[in-house]
Amino acid sequence: MIIPPYRDRRDGGRGTHGAPARPITNDCEESGAVAPMRGTTGDAPQPPGAVDSATTAGLRAELLIAERERLHHYVAALAGYDPHHVEDVVQETLLRAWQLGDRLDWRDRPIRMWLFRVARNLLIDGLRKDRAVPVGVTATDYPDALTIADETSQVVDRCVLVDALRALAPAHREAVVHVHLLGAAGEDVARLLGVPKGTVKSRTHHGLRRLRHELAERGVAA
Repeated sequence: MIIPPYRDRRDGGRGTHGAPARPITNDCEESGAVAPMRGTTGDAPQPPGAVDSATTAGLRAELLIAERERLHHYVAALAGYDPHHVEDVVQETLLRAWQLGDRLDWRDRPIRMWLFRVARNLLIDGLRKDRAVPVGVTATDYPDALTIADETSQVVDRCVLVDALRALAPAHREAVVHVHLLGAAGEDVARLLGVPKGTVKSRTHHGLRRLRHELAERGVAA
């Protein structure tokens, strides 16, 4: 018995009865009943890193949303006199962070410190503009113009300090204020508070350590 050679339709051969092999197609597409899908990842593969970039952008957006309320409280503590101005500063700060993208360190603590620092600078710039010297007026006509920048920065720094002091335990805050802000001697503070001198020293030490941490959280080096 002789077995005839096998011809595969995929080889472009002919069917077993000599008729051309019918190509394998999707009957639904051929009839027009179902249109081929367009715009899927199978039709146009995404470039390498596209998914990672989208994920990164989403995580950054979530982080900024999470930090927004904290930033708003910070700005309001420094410039709570005008809620519209506070909102403008917050939005401008968040926008700058988003625009800088990969150039920022997006871990929680670094980005928070960066946001606070930028917001503080925006507040200072805004105060400087509010107190700008009129056109045509020189520094000799307006002597205070030379000290506007320093005074403005000092005002904001004082506001930051007051806000940071609120985060301290009452006993620690009291010791820090008396010793470092009012310049009182340890013995006098101990007598005033009715505690041993060593207690005043300990409270001051722990208070200063916490205060430095709080100032750093607000973008101010202590």
